Amino acid sequence: MHTFITAEIGINHNGDLKLAKELIDIAVVAGCDAVKFQKRTVDKVYSKEYLAEPRKSPWGETQRAQKEGLEFGKKEYDEIDAYCREKGIEWYASAWDVDSQKFLQQYCCKYNKVASAMLTKEELLEEIAKEGKYTYIATGMSTFDEIDHAVAIFERYKCSYELMHCNSTYPMMIENANLKLIEVLSDRYHCKVGYSGHEEGTLVSTCAVAAGATSIERHITIDKTMYGSDQKASMEPYELCRLVKDIRETEKLMGNGKKILTAAEEEVKKKLRG
Repeated sequence: MHTFITAEIGINHNGDLKLAKELIDIAVVAGCDAVKFQKRTVDKVYSKEYLAEPRKSPWGETQRAQKEGLEFGKKEYDEIDAYCREKGIEWYASAWDVDSQKFLQQYCCKYNKVASAMLTKEELLEEIAKEGKYTYIATGMSTFDEIDHAVAIFERYKCSYELMHCNSTYPMMIENANLKLIEVLSDRYHCKVGYSGHEEGTLVSTCAVAAGATSIERHITIDKTMYGSDQKASMEPYELCRLVKDIRETEKLMGNGKKILTAAEEEVKKKLRG
């Protein structure tokens, strides 16, 4: 049993390539299997009216300035691709529009990701599914009917996928974790089911592994007090290291379910039963 652990950098790099590389380094040191980013074509994802609305940020006074300030282009992703290969860690990204998915196709990423917000975007799902890459599909904010429809697209293209149980609140209150849904999703769709968490701390994500999650994804940050909507629901370096350690220990302690007497237990048995 090996739980696939992804450190979600997302937009927590705040448009700073140096910070992105520091976050990659943190994921490597912690022992994560992959890092993940987010890619948007701003004018495709948001309306002109929304982008013109006021929003004060480090990049300007409008929503457009903020959204564009958080986006990496080809130059940055070329460096990220090379840096991850140098560090020996996989990277992939969740695209929020078809053009962004096509942009990502130039890189040899092993995985794709469907963000919860994109689960009902049929054109995007088809663009992803026809690539045939193993895809993590987050299910936050979704009904079973919506998940059924998304799964049908991936089945039609014979694209391997893994659902990810998710509650799309930031940060999520732990009483809303509903980890029993992991088994329900696995039984309903006959596939692996991971967990994408937005809670604070390590407990829920570790318990998710005990509940059967085959992958874990958590947002990471250098400092939760930094600018950004995802920072507070992210893990700082020491938390990420603790999480990976706890997950690896959980994998061991879950065992294989077989009733086997260990050598140490046999010795105790001789003493207590004669």
